Amino acid sequence: MPELQKAGPIGLLIWCGTLLGVGFPLSKLSAAAGVPPMVWALLVSVGTCTALFPFVALRGQLRLPRGQLLRYVLVTGLVTSAGINVMIFGLVPKLGAGQVGMMFALSPVATLAVSSLFGLKTPSRLGLFGIGFGLVGALMVAFGRGGVHGTLIWSLVGLTIPLILAAGNVYRTLDWPEGEHPIALAFWSQMVAIVTLVVVMVARGDGIALHSVAEVPWAAAAQMVAAALTIPAFFQLQRVGGPVMLSQIGYVAAAVGLIVGVALLGERYGPVSWLGAAITSLGIALTILAQTGRAVQLPKALPLGRMTRARMWSGECESEVRVPKQATLLAARRQAVLKLLRQA
Repeated sequence: MPELQKAGPIGLLIWCGTLLGVGFPLSKLSAAAGVPPMVWALLVSVGTCTALFPFVALRGQLRLPRGQLLRYVLVTGLVTSAGINVMIFGLVPKLGAGQVGMMFALSPVATLAVSSLFGLKTPSRLGLFGIGFGLVGALMVAFGRGGVHGTLIWSLVGLTIPLILAAGNVYRTLDWPEGEHPIALAFWSQMVAIVTLVVVMVARGDGIALHSVAEVPWAAAAQMVAAALTIPAFFQLQRVGGPVMLSQIGYVAAAVGLIVGVALLGERYGPVSWLGAAITSLGIALTILAQTGRAVQLPKALPLGRMTRARMWSGECESEVRVPKQATLLAARRQAVLKLLRQA
């Protein structure tokens, strides 16, 4: 796990996306064997906490979270871990691993849009085109799937996945506790997820049906190992890459999920879905091109607000433009968000 600090954003991106994509078909196999989605989500959190416990203990970080750290792990564990995992594992058997993977492909464009509201990322015109193409393509994938009763309704539910992921990506960046290590954040967030899932299953009267996991022991073991290898890298990528870079694991996960679903699980998609996948890929390419283009054109870190862009287009971009520094804007917006969180 300490090697995570040496891994660059691109390596972490490919690592997380590949393991996440493998999880889609595994969850479909678990559903076919009768494993409830909450039990499968519980395996993800248990596998992560089991693997991380020795590292957290050696670092002396087993103290119970308080203050901002407690708020951070509660929100992360409840919404962006337990909640989204149950949602994903419940939708895979209804929509297929490939289609749910495509919903992940929308998370980068959704994160780009949400990030712009908080000054973390301002999409250019090319970036906005990428967002538009991505949305159109994902809708085509969602509505082009046939042969399953009620698929349209479940597809609409699936479209909330990128919105939840985007909100979580931005929140984890804005409210990152000062000085906290990614492994500690991953451990305590998954502990919150474990407690939440157990309480909900007991309250519903379903009990914790761990016996169902015995039907697919190798898939369960693979899921736990994949989760243990993914989530610490996920938090490290959050810290070093930011929300938009992190969200791009959806690109890799979507490709892996679609390929594995078709090649190994016999999933079939109509021409409309494949055309939608191609359009989504075009949107992804435009989004990446927009980000790369901005990085190449700007040798120095400059504010990217409307006034700055207007001066750049008019040829008036000088080193002494009277525009508030981006760091000041980010700090102000972050404080506003944190104030709302404290009042909630």
